[in-house]
Amino acid sequence: MQLSLEGIGAILSSDNGFTVIEELTAGGSAARSGLLKPKDKIIAVAQEGERPVNVIDMDLHDVIKMIRGRKGTRVTLTILRQEERTSRFNATITRDKVELKEQEARIEYVTRKAGGREYTFGVIDLPSFYGDEKEKKSCYEDVKDLLAEARQRHVDGIVLDLSRNGGGLLKEAVRLSGLFVHKGGIVATRDGLGQVTVLANGPAYVGPTSYKNKWMTLPEEDPRALYMGPLVVLTSRMSASASEIVAGALKDYARAVIVGSDHTFGKGSVQVMMPLPWNLGGMTVTTGMFFLPGGRSTQKTGVEADLKLPVWSTLEDVGETALDYPLPAQAIPPFLAVPGNAAPLWKPIKQSLLAELAARSRARVARDPKFAEIIKGNKEAAARKGIIRLADLRRDMAKENGIKKKETYTELKQKAKEQYAPFVDESVNVLLDMVTMGYAHASGN
Repeated sequence: MQLSLEGIGAILSSDNGFTVIEELTAGGSAARSGLLKPKDKIIAVAQEGERPVNVIDMDLHDVIKMIRGRKGTRVTLTILRQEERTSRFNATITRDKVELKEQEARIEYVTRKAGGREYTFGVIDLPSFYGDEKEKKSCYEDVKDLLAEARQRHVDGIVLDLSRNGGGLLKEAVRLSGLFVHKGGIVATRDGLGQVTVLANGPAYVGPTSYKNKWMTLPEEDPRALYMGPLVVLTSRMSASASEIVAGALKDYARAVIVGSDHTFGKGSVQVMMPLPWNLGGMTVTTGMFFLPGGRSTQKTGVEADLKLPVWSTLEDVGETALDYPLPAQAIPPFLAVPGNAAPLWKPIKQSLLAELAARSRARVARDPKFAEIIKGNKEAAARKGIIRLADLRRDMAKENGIKKKETYTELKQKAKEQYAPFVDESVNVLLDMVTMGYAHASGN
């Protein structure tokens, strides 16, 4: 999964049949050209040396495919610009590499006060497990740098936000997990013949239940890069695949408190794309399953949160359980162990701690007006489930008629951030509880 592509560097949307430029990517070829502006409408696309193709009423994905292309090639867009006077003109843009900076891992610092002291926490937002050896891009390396920065600021705890992370590269997920648990198996796969392969950081562990396993080891993490302080992982029904592996491994090692909706997506199958004969396309084939260190598969059931927060009713049907004929959850013997049976470098999360944290979180959520609004909306949705009342539709339409304008890409980003803010805030509150209750790292950050 890469964080770059080749194109013109514009974020597009579809509005009433028109392809609309929402935003120009800073540093992209479209922005450098000075020819395009947000709100411009693209009505035709022409490849180099070819006639323009009308794209009005064309599916947005098809328009994007036409505009993207190899670096150095040119594409001509026919633009409709509506200002004081409506103008129509052609803009020829040379395609270039576009860096997707917004998808990189990033950290924000928040503070909380308790007992007359101010605490600082780092919130790491990781949208995907990206990596590209050719471009020397790695989410593991980026998070490693962010943790180093956080240590310099003497943070009291870290939130790893995987709530909108749909997965990515398995190797990146395994190495990133090593930043928090150092050595040991992180994930296993079992193929159709029953062969179990464990992917681990550091040397292989041969124990009473794992001697038959095949081990694939990645480099052991430099102890100076480890973070062993209080850790909360924020998940949701949108957390899938590699996200579930990281969250599940950190939970099995009693390394982190998992906060979020009831469980993650539940995507625990290994799949490959197989070509069909006569160039008829391809077919996705399931070849194995993923398993966590405790032996459980993430398939169907996902990773259960330790501290459950209210979830929007619109996400209730998100996950493997909502699909037709999902594969059942499976299990293998656990491979949960640290090589050499060394004592963990972190202070393991105990059930007594989780029980107290859950009680405090429930009390806060019950008082929080933003969570109260989510709960109220869920109850209203449940009450009218399967029932459409014309009176309600007319009321909603009358309320919105004439005053609702199309939201810009920037406005939608801000809206999404505000929607997820209560979940991030509560995750930070859980960290504060952990610190004030005496939970700390075992042997240094």
